[in-house]
Amino acid sequence: MTSAKIFLDERGVARDELVQRGARAATGFVSLGLQEGDTVALLLRNDFAFFEVLQATAAVGAYAVPLNWHGKAEEARYILEDSKPKVLVAHADLLASIRDQIPAEIRVLVVPTPHEVRTRYGLADAACAPRPGDMAWPTWADGFEAWTQPPKRSRATMIYTSGTTGHPKGVKRNPASPEETLIYADLLKRVYGIEQGVRALVTGPLYHASPNAYGRQAFGLADVLVMQSKFDAEETLALIEKHRITNAVMVPTMFVRILRLPKEVRERYDLSSLKWVTHTGAPCPREVKQELMAWWGPIIYETYGGTEVGTATLATPQDWLAHPGSVGVPTPGTRIAFYDEDGKPAPDGEPGEIYMRVPAYADFTYLNNAHKRASVERDGLISVGDVGYLKNGRLYLCDRRSDMVISGGTNIYPAEIEMVLTQCPGVQDCAVFGIPDDDFGESLAAAVELIPGAQVTAREIQAYLESHLAKYKVPRRIDFHASLPREDSGKIFKRRLRDPFWQATGRKI
Repeated sequence: MTSAKIFLDERGVARDELVQRGARAATGFVSLGLQEGDTVALLLRNDFAFFEVLQATAAVGAYAVPLNWHGKAEEARYILEDSKPKVLVAHADLLASIRDQIPAEIRVLVVPTPHEVRTRYGLADAACAPRPGDMAWPTWADGFEAWTQPPKRSRATMIYTSGTTGHPKGVKRNPASPEETLIYADLLKRVYGIEQGVRALVTGPLYHASPNAYGRQAFGLADVLVMQSKFDAEETLALIEKHRITNAVMVPTMFVRILRLPKEVRERYDLSSLKWVTHTGAPCPREVKQELMAWWGPIIYETYGGTEVGTATLATPQDWLAHPGSVGVPTPGTRIAFYDEDGKPAPDGEPGEIYMRVPAYADFTYLNNAHKRASVERDGLISVGDVGYLKNGRLYLCDRRSDMVISGGTNIYPAEIEMVLTQCPGVQDCAVFGIPDDDFGESLAAAVELIPGAQVTAREIQAYLESHLAKYKVPRRIDFHASLPREDSGKIFKRRLRDPFWQATGRKI
């Protein structure tokens, strides 16, 4: 038994309690027909139950598939149909919107939505309780004896990445070998500073790849692990002070919001315990990082990689201060190569599409889409579509894949939005792309060409998209064009629409 505690905002429970419930849930999962290599879907906000499910799936060798709970019911249904989970574990309030979208063969376990979430999101009490007849977690889990068989080979969480062709893809890794498991643990220590006895803070949703990896590692090693039910800038400072937090993972949007707090609020809290903050998910403006380091000290680490490849580079605070703009040096054993548009190796120091292989991560395929996996590989390395170059052993990014937008640390692929937008009455064609946003790094804009004679307003287009997509995928800006610029092939010349917004910023992403 240990004295480690896990907190949701201010409420804490012993880690051993969550481990024991996870062990009982593992037995319960097997009773529902779950076998090694099967999947369990999670539609959960940050909550103790998230870690209980992760413990249970790890014990029986199953894949945990977290769903983005910001999504619409049709998006959740696609992932459920694609991943074919035997079990779905969901918060009661989130389940309400997708009940009629759940395939009949999936067994559903309902987690009472905790009061912290109810309060933060303004939810009605009635919406947060299981309905009569539901299998309610944790009562269901506590009805089983603890799983006592040796754990199966480690399987990573199966994260779904947004799809460039309109559907997300599940990144399914092979079971990790013992050697890969050790290398992976060492990498997470280098990247997040996670080791025995740290006091860790999770600020982002656990369905994201980075908070998930960070949270899983911290759950096993930290003396204290604190989850925020919903990010709040001042509360972040308060939690750091109260729990003497040493380690945290954030995205640049959170930095911006913390820095926007009034000076008297920022100075109210003692942050001297903080030793290591890793930022992921999006480029961080230099001035933001410089201002934060002037306040917190040289404790900000930056990573670059992707769901498919893992963490490929790391910029320590000292290295970034000496080489601002770099995303760091390759992590141990990582191979990086650059190829030009013709698929030939790019000359040294010249920009090219980045291909990577990180030995800490077991190999992967896209679930039910093996040919797509083959299309992103070259010479044993994997591309996530970014362009960059090496200088003095450090990686610099020139641009991302042409269409992907990272807004507040969330990857958004315009093709999915464009597919819906072209179905909007009155719309003939469209292009969706990212434009600068002081708060989120990027926000979405849409250029729309209407059918001749059609009368459609920007708000009507946004309302149409809101009825089909998650709100964060709805462009904030809608511009109308008599004719969209096109290449000779007929493809919309999106850069001509996008570039004018970025010229004044001095950056491209």
